Amino acid sequence: MIDLGTNMGLVEVSGGAPGSVDSQELGEINPNISAIWSINPGSSHIDVTRVAGVTSVLSMPSGGTISGQAAFINLAGSSPREMAVVPQAALVVEFPRIGGGGGFAAFLAAQQGITQDALAQRDRRVEELRRLLRDAEAYGRAEDAYAKDPKAVPRPETDLKLAALVPYVRGERPVIFRAEREREIRAVVRFAEETRLKPVIIGGSDAWKVAPFLKDHNVPVILDSVLNLPLREDDAYDALYENAAKLQAAGVRFCISTGDSGAHVRDLPFQAGMAAAYGLPKAEALKAVTLYPAQVLGVADRVGSIEQGKLANLVIADGDMLEPRTNIRYLFINGRQIPLVSRHTILNDQFKDRK
Repeated sequence: MIDLGTNMGLVEVSGGAPGSVDSQELGEINPNISAIWSINPGSSHIDVTRVAGVTSVLSMPSGGTISGQAAFINLAGSSPREMAVVPQAALVVEFPRIGGGGGFAAFLAAQQGITQDALAQRDRRVEELRRLLRDAEAYGRAEDAYAKDPKAVPRPETDLKLAALVPYVRGERPVIFRAEREREIRAVVRFAEETRLKPVIIGGSDAWKVAPFLKDHNVPVILDSVLNLPLREDDAYDALYENAAKLQAAGVRFCISTGDSGAHVRDLPFQAGMAAAYGLPKAEALKAVTLYPAQVLGVADRVGSIEQGKLANLVIADGDMLEPRTNIRYLFINGRQIPLVSRHTILNDQFKDRK
């Protein structure tokens, strides 16, 4: 299985141990930061996750407006280089948005003029992002011109941030935008269309509300909120449980993720299982954590299904992979059998016979 919404290997203890957290850099704009070089191959969370049948993840940086470049990795290897499938797989962007909820709080904020200030701040940050992407396009053209005729064209001054953005402004790699609410999703899609980016939505709690819009613009969604509570008090209790089924019925490309950190990534099959219990066909639910994540990220030629020429990432279980009672019997990553041992199994063996 594949999870596209994690910080696997970047965070060991999320609270109380800052030295074990390496998912975020200072500053708002960090496209040149690559998560692959911060991944800890010895993280105890890796063993726990793969014992649950998860063989590959997208490990994403966080913070700022442009958080950095996410790494698509296999959960086996003694170094980041050995784990890497695609070291710089996607750019992670926290699209500027207006905070705040609904109901009386929103009404009160509007009366106090807070909403207008927030809107102006959001628009300013979006314009800064737009300008940066235009600069990256110009930088890429200048680099190409120099490479074509280095004697006649002066070499552009090196800019690591703009250079890192070039493959993304050219649409060669996906850009992952976090967006939950309907207005945020629409804003992201329009912005990406205007700037000619290759967008992927992560979050997508309200994606079912704009399913035709997403299908028309061919924008995939990484659903990382299947087991979450609804966004609003007046939403149906099963709004997020049914999200995947509604997207599938509308023909929207999607996959399911835990959107979590640490050992909780092991819950990926149960996220898909809940979606299956609320209308998503079982076969589609399994694809949502295997083939579809690979397609969304553009690596389906290497992982996601059992086909000749792909990496031998295989899981053998004694039942339905999406059911909690199922046990993983054998695990292979990149053709190598992986021992089904983790901190959890070690502690279980240590204390199970205790009287």
